[in-house]
Amino acid sequence: MNLTSNIQSYSINFHDDATIINANQLNIYYSGKLTVENFNLQVPKNKITALIGPSGCGKSSVIRSFNRMNDIIPGFSLEGKIIYKGKNIYSSREDPVRIRRQIGMVFQKPNPFPKSIYENVAFGARVNKYQGNLDELVESSLIQAALWDEVKDKLKESAYALSGGQQQRLCIARAIAVSPDILLMDEPASALDPVATLKIEELMWELKDKYTIVVVTHNMQQASRVSDYTAFMSLDREKIEDRIGVLVEFDETTKLFTNPKLKETEDYITGRFG
Repeated sequence: MNLTSNIQSYSINFHDDATIINANQLNIYYSGKLTVENFNLQVPKNKITALIGPSGCGKSSVIRSFNRMNDIIPGFSLEGKIIYKGKNIYSSREDPVRIRRQIGMVFQKPNPFPKSIYENVAFGARVNKYQGNLDELVESSLIQAALWDEVKDKLKESAYALSGGQQQRLCIARAIAVSPDILLMDEPASALDPVATLKIEELMWELKDKYTIVVVTHNMQQASRVSDYTAFMSLDREKIEDRIGVLVEFDETTKLFTNPKLKETEDYITGRFG
């Protein structure tokens, strides 16, 4: 089908019970300027979905719209729907704070709070008046984030004493501690060295049994290693000066990287542009 002018798109459809997020005809604006047009995507449950594409095509804008993080950006507006658990998260009846609790976010650069390792993980639970055993929750979250063995004897120390890779896993533990359904990861390893990056990638594979993961990455090798499905976004070449992002192709990762349906996808993954 035509997305815009001459841009063709290819996508796959899942049964409703296999998806957790359904983005329908999203148009994303900043201060009235269209930056992402007619974006449609079904995110499958308990899978890792990667968003790839050239810089400036709107990958981060899309992922931040999935839990309303864009709401805090002045001038942001959105048309269309994002359906999560049968409800449009942009409905006036929906609480953005609750949505962000259920759809967690891990950012490009580790951003631990200026608190102890323990308090970083416990923070969200305290805010939400968690009634269970906080020590057990902190330990469980750190175990899931593959960090417990490295920090169990220094939980009272500052989170800033950790390495960059450890800080990023701490941020993942912090997100896990409030029991989300989905983890959004925006370039989670781009600021890390190769060893720390490998640990994050291994962790993502372990976490998908319990959580749905959507990851933005500029690293196509990383996308091919960690994801089950990949969405390729690009700029509408007919409106290149306007820099409007569109979804070009969405498929199983192995298929998209070995046998893409569209030439624009093939050109990008083979390095002819981007």
